Amino acid sequence: MSALGIIGGTGLPGFDGLQLERRETATTPWGTPSGPLLRGRIAGRPVVFLARHGAPHTLAPHAVNYRANVWALLEAGVHEVIAINAVGGIGDEYPPGCLVVPDQLIDYTWGREQSYCGGAGRVLQHIDFTTPYSTALRERLLGAAPRVGLEVIDGAVYGVTQGPRLETAAEIERMARDGCDIVGMTGMPEAALARELELEYACCAVVVNRAAGRGEDIHGELERWVESGMAAVRRLVQAVLEDAVK
Repeated sequence: MSALGIIGGTGLPGFDGLQLERRETATTPWGTPSGPLLRGRIAGRPVVFLARHGAPHTLAPHAVNYRANVWALLEAGVHEVIAINAVGGIGDEYPPGCLVVPDQLIDYTWGREQSYCGGAGRVLQHIDFTTPYSTALRERLLGAAPRVGLEVIDGAVYGVTQGPRLETAAEIERMARDGCDIVGMTGMPEAALARELELEYACCAVVVNRAAGRGEDIHGELERWVESGMAAVRRLVQAVLEDAVK
């Protein structure tokens, strides 16, 4: 049974319930990952956990070595990756505290290493990115939610910004016109890199605040909702793993 990869974002530097077996310091042709790979089991299934921003949380979104992170998971025997992302809600139907499994994204980032092509002997490839997330893995996340009493929103357009600053109200208005429903800083190039390596990759986004111009106290909302949101994510991921071993 292959291991499930979990990439933890803001608010999830570790994973409660992981029966840790060992820590691995990985090296890759693309440099050093954000932190050690934590190997263990959840619900009896092998898991490899990686904190995207390091532990403690020190790496800004634009400074994350996404290529090393995704490559290290592949080398660790991972074929499926659930990425956890803290995001802001743009549309009214995405309030703080809700969980979202997005089905599309728009990339507003710049200057990040977007591809494995052109290095370490990799052959140039033009991946089909029409559907950026794994349909099968998305369905498993959505299907597991009712069993543990969670409501999860099926589908959203995730707008990925550069960070580390938050967006202006005008930028959020533009993103809304572009069709974005939620906004975050770490969805790309992670999703595209996973596609290049033929990994099944899906995102579980936790809305922790209303986006700029949509609420009154972004940081206050974040502090209020991140802990409970990440607790819900842990329940959902554990349910997915329990389903996998039935």
